Amino acid sequence: MDKFIVSARKYRPQTFDTVVGQSHITTTLKNAIRNHQLAHAFLFCGPRGVGKTTCARILAKTINCEHPTKEGEACNKCNSCKSFNEGTSLNYFELDAASNNSVDDIRELVNQVRFVPQSGQYKVYVIDEVHMLTSNAFNAFLKTLEEPPPYAIFILATTEKHKIIPTILSRCQIFDFKRITIDDTVEHLKAICSKEDITADDPSLHVIAQKSEGCMRDALSILDKIVSFTNGQLNYSNTLEHLNILDDDYYFKLMDYILQQDLAAALLLYDEINRKGFDGELVLIGFAEFIRNLLVSKDEKVAGLLEVVESFKEKYIKTAKNASAAVLVSALNILNQAELNYKVSRNKRLLVELTLIKLCYLQQAIELTSEGGGITKKKVVETPLAFRIAAIKPFNKKEENKLAKTKSRTSDAKLIVDTTTGKKNKPEKSLVTEELPSYPQPQSNSTTNPANSRLVALDKLRDQFRNNGDNSNDKMNHPLQAEQLQMAWTDYIQILKDAKNPAVPSFERSILRVKDAESFEVVSNNNLEQKFIEKERNKLFSFLKHQLHNNLLRFNVIVSDNPSEQITGEVPLTISQQFQKMAEQYPLLKELKDRLGLELDY
Repeated sequence: MDKFIVSARKYRPQTFDTVVGQSHITTTLKNAIRNHQLAHAFLFCGPRGVGKTTCARILAKTINCEHPTKEGEACNKCNSCKSFNEGTSLNYFELDAASNNSVDDIRELVNQVRFVPQSGQYKVYVIDEVHMLTSNAFNAFLKTLEEPPPYAIFILATTEKHKIIPTILSRCQIFDFKRITIDDTVEHLKAICSKEDITADDPSLHVIAQKSEGCMRDALSILDKIVSFTNGQLNYSNTLEHLNILDDDYYFKLMDYILQQDLAAALLLYDEINRKGFDGELVLIGFAEFIRNLLVSKDEKVAGLLEVVESFKEKYIKTAKNASAAVLVSALNILNQAELNYKVSRNKRLLVELTLIKLCYLQQAIELTSEGGGITKKKVVETPLAFRIAAIKPFNKKEENKLAKTKSRTSDAKLIVDTTTGKKNKPEKSLVTEELPSYPQPQSNSTTNPANSRLVALDKLRDQFRNNGDNSNDKMNHPLQAEQLQMAWTDYIQILKDAKNPAVPSFERSILRVKDAESFEVVSNNNLEQKFIEKERNKLFSFLKHQLHNNLLRFNVIVSDNPSEQITGEVPLTISQQFQKMAEQYPLLKELKDRLGLELDY
C-alpha cells in the first residue's frame, strides 16, 4: 500500500509556470534570472497558502540550475535540480523563525554564510515567518543582510509585513502576494480531479473555492476531506453537507417571504433550518452575504463582484429586480446589528426571530416613512428669505414731483375730534389725486363754523396734553432725601425678614450715601454682601421707586475700602479666627493640631 500524500504537498508547484494566481511575481523573478539581475535579499509577504514558500524554493532551485531554459525555468534534469527535488541540496537552507527566533539562531546562520558553496553558484537562505524574530535578532541580522557575500541570497517570508522593522524592509526587494481568485482555484482543482480520477461538478468546486477564501492550501485540504467523505464522488449537495453550509435556495425562499411580508412562512422556514443543526449566527452571516450579492446584482457595472455559482447568477439578478435598493440596504443594517448582538444575547433564537420580524415588516415601514405617506418627520432647515429686486428706472423729474405731491396728500392723516360727542374719529387718508386750491378762511365764531370750532378744540387738547405731560414729571419725581431713603430701606429689610431671606444681614450692615436728587450708593462690607444686595436689585428698585415717588431713581452697590468707613456690627468669624479663639480658651487643642500635622480648611 502506497503512503498517502496530501494534495497540498503532492501537487506543490515545481516551476514558476505551475504557480497559480501569482503571475505578476513569477514573471518578475523569471526576467530577473534571465537578465542576471538578482537582488541579494527578497521579502515575500501575503496571506497564508498563496505560494510564498513555494516561490522561494523554485527561485532557489532555478538560480543553481546547470541548464536553465530560455524562459528562465529550471530543467529538473541536472544534478543540482535532482538533489534539490530530493531534499539533499547543500546550497539551500530553510529556517523557521517561529521556533528559532533568538539572537543565537541568527548568529549561527550568519556563521554559515561565510562558507563558499561547494557546488553551484549561490547559497540560498529562506527564513519563514520572519516577523517572529525578536528585536535583538533583527538587529543582529541587519549588517549581514545589507552586505552579504556575493554568493549568498536571503529570502524572507511573512504573513504579517507590518511587524517587520523598517530597517529590514529597506534592505529587501518586496513582493506582495495576493489571494488566489475563485476562478483560478476552481481551474486548479479541476486539473487535480482529472489526474486523481475524481468526479466533481462545477458548483461543488466553486463552493470549495469560496470556503478557502483565496488560500490554495486550504482548498486542497477541503478537497481531500470531501473526497474521503464521498468516496471520490463530489456534488453540490454532499459538499454543502460536509462543509455545514446552508444552501442558497433557503435564502431565496426567505427573501421571497420577506418581500411578500409573510411572517409565518419565514418563521417556519427558520425553524426548519434550526432543526437541521445550523447555528443562528451562521444564518445571519449567510443571509447578510446573500443580500449583499442581491445588491451587487442590481447594477451591471459591479456585477463582476458577484462570486457565486454560475447557475445561481441569473436567479440572483431576477430576485434583485423585485427588491428595492432601500429595502436591501436597510436589511443589511438590521442583519449587521443582529450579528453584533448575537454573542451577548441570552436567547439567541429569539434574537434571530426578532430580526426576521423586522425584515418582514421592513418594506411596510419604508413605505410609511416615505414622503408620500404624510407622516414623515423632516428636519426643519432655515431657508433664506426671498426678496424682490426691482429694476432701476431712469430718473424723471416730472414723475418725481408728481409722486411727491401725491404722497403729501395721501400720507397726511388727521385726527378729527367731534366736539359734539367728544369721540376721536379714525384718521382718514385722502383719495384725491389732484392738488386742491387753498382759500383763506373767514373770521367767524366757533358756533357759526363747525369746522373751525373742531380745529380750535384740537389745539386746546394738544396744549392740555403737553401741560399735563410736563407737570406730571414734576409731581411724580420727588427729590431724594436721606431720611426717607433710610425709612424705605428699613421697610424693605422687614419684608426680607418676613420672607426669611438670607440677604437680611447684608442689608442691615450696609451704609447708604445720597449722591444727588436721583441717585445714591449702597456701601457693603465685602464682596459676598455686595452679591446678596445685587441679587435683590430689581425688587429693591421697584420698591424704592414706589416708596420715594421717584421714577428716575438710580443706585450702585460698592465695597468699602476705607477702614474708617467700615460698617460697625457683628461680623461672623472666619474658620481661622474661630480656631484661634478656641485655641486661646483650650491650649491643648493647638498642641493636638501641631502633633497630628492637621491643617485648617480655609
